[in-house]
Amino acid sequence: MKLSFLDRLYEQPGPWASVYLDTSRDVRDPEKALSLRWRHLRDALVAAGADDDTVGALGEVIGADREVAGRHGQALFAARGRLVLVEELPEPPPRDTARFGPLPYALPLAVQYAPDIPYAAVALERLADGAEEVVVEVESGRWPMSRVVPGPSDLYRVAAADWEQEAPHLAGRLEELAGRGDAEVIVVRADAGDEWARGVLVNRLPRRVRDRLLTVQSVATAEDVPPRPGVGRALLENELTRLLDGRFAAADRGRLDRYRAQQAREPSAADGMTAVVAALHRGRADTLLVNDPVRLPARVWAGAEPTQLALSAEELRAARATAVREEAAEDALLWAAVGTGAELLVVPSGTLTLRDGAGVLLRY
Repeated sequence: MKLSFLDRLYEQPGPWASVYLDTSRDVRDPEKALSLRWRHLRDALVAAGADDDTVGALGEVIGADREVAGRHGQALFAARGRLVLVEELPEPPPRDTARFGPLPYALPLAVQYAPDIPYAAVALERLADGAEEVVVEVESGRWPMSRVVPGPSDLYRVAAADWEQEAPHLAGRLEELAGRGDAEVIVVRADAGDEWARGVLVNRLPRRVRDRLLTVQSVATAEDVPPRPGVGRALLENELTRLLDGRFAAADRGRLDRYRAQQAREPSAADGMTAVVAALHRGRADTLLVNDPVRLPARVWAGAEPTQLALSAEELRAARATAVREEAAEDALLWAAVGTGAELLVVPSGTLTLRDGAGVLLRY
């Protein structure tokens, strides 16, 4: 997974105020509850030394995602009195958190981006209210962040009698999305009785696109599961959750295979904090691997540059690093990864257990 979405967090100096907050509104008097939770976080930031302007910049956008239905959260980052980044989270954070320090606390946000699978969702429905027609909604996105930040969408209404002639145009749109890398997976849903419309579309897709195709029927059968997502949610969210959760993007599957081969050849260079810090320090990290849930050792030592990273202050000073300080490992490793152009691979601990919760795929 590329980390370019974090670039703006490392383009200016700190100190940084980082906040993770559950902004779901599925409780009684949600605005009051949210205000109370933010007050506790604000007090924590002030106690840690955050200035009034920085705290105020965060306060202006806390809970500004009122239009997003369902459970979700926010990640917010501000520095020197200016709001720098606000992201919607597809899952609320396990606990509300506020930190103030030299580096942004961005790893929980990066973990929620994973596996970052580009996809297209297609919902087909035949309506017979008057003249029979086929209604098609197409939405592209990147899973799972598009659960709460849906991508671009289009709505088509075609007379059923014309569907066989019009379906190739939609097939061409899906082929275009697949060809430019915006749809590694294509999910097509047709409810019972709409299989004809789905079959017409699928049969007009070229084989290389059909190889990426998953066809489903709605999984919404219980009364408490709506057949369509709420406002601000991804099209086919229920189906996408079932199909894509636990899956890796194609590029990440390749990286995981390469990592396992490297680990078998030279485990000391691949697994654990010693290997990770050494690779980042030398600029040799192609991909930083972290286990989910994240359980990294508490601290490492960092200098003024992303490559100035070590497990002890003495080692870093011996390398002529400046501004040597102790940092939270999760903050320093991500800073070094972004600064050296490394990617991130989030691996469930049940899939591969990494020593110290981290590993590194070497560049050379």
